[in-house]
Amino acid sequence: MDSAAANLDGGIGYSLAGLLVGLAVGATGVGGGSLMTPVLILFYGISPKLAVGTDLLYACISKAFGVLLYRRNGSVDWAIVGWQALGSVPAALLTLLWLRHLGDSGGLDRLIKLTLSSAIVITATFTLFQDAITARFRPNPPSDGPGINPVLRRVLTVASGALIGCVVTISSVGAGVIGMMLLLLLYPKHAPVKLVGSDLAHAVLITAIAGLGHAKLGSVNYPLLGWLLLGAMPGILIGSRIGFRLDSQVLKRAVACLLLVVGSMSLYNVLGKPSPVAQASAAALPR
Repeated sequence: MDSAAANLDGGIGYSLAGLLVGLAVGATGVGGGSLMTPVLILFYGISPKLAVGTDLLYACISKAFGVLLYRRNGSVDWAIVGWQALGSVPAALLTLLWLRHLGDSGGLDRLIKLTLSSAIVITATFTLFQDAITARFRPNPPSDGPGINPVLRRVLTVASGALIGCVVTISSVGAGVIGMMLLLLLYPKHAPVKLVGSDLAHAVLITAIAGLGHAKLGSVNYPLLGWLLLGAMPGILIGSRIGFRLDSQVLKRAVACLLLVVGSMSLYNVLGKPSPVAQASAAALPR
């Protein structure tokens, strides 16, 4: 088989991954980076740094279509997006500088895998218990009683943005479900659709900044990005139609359970292996 045919076969495999993840995202709203990055690392052997950088731009482009829809419907609270960005943009830039300082090392791969696994487990857990968390912290129906102090809420919104900016830049996970979880806790009286639109708009912004930063670091594979998008776009479209016909809650819980298994296994593999520093120290001991 010549190189062109080999590249085509490999590209079709990546598009298939994009299609499957797109189906999950379209049908349930869950999946995205939480599935794509570990799939690239575990099943395709892509290096963690390259998988994260490529997935960030993939997420930015795929989520941008959703933002256009929410913006058209007036379902984006740009004030919330702005306060989050006040924390997330500097955090992402500082994290990129730190990643540049670390360079290509086994320690960086371990950090990415550890952050990625933890973020996936948190994402899956929140998805499974979202209704219970929402019922606990959101008044139903919304009341006019006292809520969180406005100044404190803005400070916490900036802090939540900083946390998301850091986690997303390292792992490509967190801008969606984790960001939504924080917004639900901070803005219990806001309409959920506005929080979804705001979270999505912020996700596009922060994944764009982090993705472009990774591109400058050389950790983006553009042919891989193209193949993933080739499969993801029809996957999201088909998945959204499936989601309307099937029980979305059942589908969402199924994806969450899959994420929980993948995240737990990945976390176990990372914690079960000694760090590169520990390995180097052990190798230096006299025998």
